Parts: sequence; structure tokens; C-alpha cells
Amino acid sequence: MKKILFTLLVIYGFGLNAQKTDYDWKKMDPKQRKEVINNLSPEERKALLTQFRNNMVLDNLNVDPKDKTEFTAMYNEYLDNQKKIKSQFDSNFNPETLSEEEAKVKLQQSFDVGQKLLDNRKKYAEKMQTVIPCQKVLKLFQSEGMMRDKMNERKKTHGGNNKGSKPRQNP
Repeated sequence: MKKILFTLLVIYGFGLNAQKTDYDWKKMDPKQRKEVINNLSPEERKALLTQFRNNMVLDNLNVDPKDKTEFTAMYNEYLDNQKKIKSQFDSNFNPETLSEEEAKVKLQQSFDVGQKLLDNRKKYAEKMQTVIPCQKVLKLFQSEGMMRDKMNERKKTHGGNNKGSKPRQNP
């Protein structure tokens, strides 16, 4: 799933003008892009991916240039918090092998993490409205959902999970 997201964001990011590197992504053919990316360190790749993602969001929401820095910092903080919350739930388990009591505990954990994710989303929706209008916050959350749906759809059409195990549970 991370590879799919990376690929989608990299492809979209190539079309954007403002990049941290000196590369002209628009003029590079896919083979050259791949070579450049493969020659980057993991930290540089992560930074590039983050930049592509941020540019895609800023472009999609048409954020006012004077608000881009503040919004980007807030958006990255929101995503970091979401990631931390999600990491509190270990989704690598087979529900059929759990005892009734273990399943109840796991179910409650999924509800707790889901509630924390929702609370974090509400908190940042309010914060973001100080920088961008409510309509754009809605559009941001809507585009997150569409991206997730596209990744899930693509995952299904490409044979799903590489590990051969059952689909992972998410809160």
C-alpha cells in the first residue's frame, strides 16, 4: 500500500513546479525520474515524497500563497498525529485465532483508536479553518477518502496482499 501511495504521489508530484531539488521533473522521462529517485537516500526520498504530497494538496485546495507555509506545517502536524494514533493499534492479527476475551479487548482497542483518530481530525479541522475556509477543509478530507479508496481498489486489482494472509484489520 505504501508503494502505491508513493507511486501515485511521485507521479503527481512530477507535474508540479515547486520542488526542493534542481531537477526539472516535467522534462524528464519516466526512466530518468526513476533513476534519480533510486539514487536518493531514504531520507531524501521521504523528504521528496512529503514535498510532492504537500504540493499536491496545496494545488488541489488552491491555498493562498501567503497561507501555504502555515497550512503545510499544520497539515504535516495533523498527518504525524494521525500516524502516531494509528500506530497504537496492531492490525496484524487473525481474528479467528483470538479467544473471545482477546477479541473483545482488540475490538475495544479498535474503537478507542478510531475515536482518537476522529478527535484528532476534529481538532485539526478547527485549526485549519483559521487558515483556509471550511469548504477547503471538507475538500481535503474528501480527497483523503478518495485517495484511500483508489489505493484499496488498486490493491484489489493487483492481487491484494503480498503476504498471502488475510486482509489486515484497521480501526
